[in-house]
Amino acid sequence: MEISDKLLCLFSADVTIEDDKYVVEVPRREIETGSVEPGETYRVALISDDSDSDSGSPKQTESKSQSKSSGAPSEPQPPVEEGEIRYVEVEDIGKQGDGIARVERGYVIIVPDAEIGERVKVEITEVKSNFAVGEIIEEDF
Repeated sequence: MEISDKLLCLFSADVTIEDDKYVVEVPRREIETGSVEPGETYRVALISDDSDSDSGSPKQTESKSQSKSSGAPSEPQPPVEEGEIRYVEVEDIGKQGDGIARVERGYVIIVPDAEIGERVKVEITEVKSNFAVGEIIEEDF
């Protein structure tokens, strides 16, 4: 499956029925981190939870045949750029004691001098293929 570089956030949610419409709730943290703004319109992609499906499902067969015909997939580009400002929540502490935040597709941003649970505004100072480094420019936004 190919994921757009325009992906703003990724979360799991149930679809519920409310009066005569179906509702997918956006977690509060997505609004608070600045990824999504209330009142704005967004494109939404729904992906089923395949954890219970067997290996012969049509979805899996289709994606295998597409990957064979298109050749080797190119390596995905990092979802951040140097100089970019991001709002992140530190989820973990790395082996060197730095904060670790994750953004689109689980891409890691290392945040020196940050603690677990902190929500910080960072400027991306270094970008590698599998991680970036962000310098805190505002704490507890």
